[in-house]
Amino acid sequence: MPNHLAAVLFDMDGTLVESEQHWGEALFGLARRLGGELSEAAREATVGTSMATSMRILQADLGIARTPEETAADIAWVEDAVAGLLATELHWRPGARELLAGVRAAVLPTALVTTTPRRLAELVIAQVEAAFPDVPPFDLTVCGDEVPARKPDPAPYLQATAALGVDPADCVVVEDSAAGVAAGLAAGCAVLGVPSLQPLAPAPGLVLRDTLTGIGVADLERLVLDRQAAAPRA
Repeated sequence: MPNHLAAVLFDMDGTLVESEQHWGEALFGLARRLGGELSEAAREATVGTSMATSMRILQADLGIARTPEETAADIAWVEDAVAGLLATELHWRPGARELLAGVRAAVLPTALVTTTPRRLAELVIAQVEAAFPDVPPFDLTVCGDEVPARKPDPAPYLQATAALGVDPADCVVVEDSAAGVAAGLAAGCAVLGVPSLQPLAPAPGLVLRDTLTGIGVADLERLVLDRQAAAPRA
């Protein structure tokens, strides 16, 4: 095991698998059901956020008001639509499967940390696990309905590191969204950002790459060392 890297924490939609577009498809569909058309800018702003946040963005973009009951029904409609799409064949993001395999081969603890609710995440998790029949791909999975606050709050990543028994400063978060990057950095982790549908702004502690292709454990170890050098512990 590397000397400094204690664990790797992966986002799911848009980071490991090509599932983020399913949420977009469902949100565009909901907007049409409500008599409008979701703008591309509004869709981009929803990437990596909670459903509650996505609904606020959608309603503001369409210029409509929905009651709490109507919003809850809209969320249920979107989640049901996404469930049907997630049950189809899994498509990995470039380099993601290879990186996950390399991390597991190095006997490093891993966690999947997603804003997606458990009932939907399990549809993807089952397919990811099927691709790793010999060694389970994750030691821990944390879903959006199992945390006190969702990304960009650091709570999901702090919950994962606490459950794994590791110091966040010794961990790398792999993310594709601004909300996920903010959560990982706020938790005190080094963050590898690989944008999919949303551009990511440079930030201290964040390393940006166009793809996970060619990224290995040694690269993640270097991220931790650089992060620790930039922000030495007291």
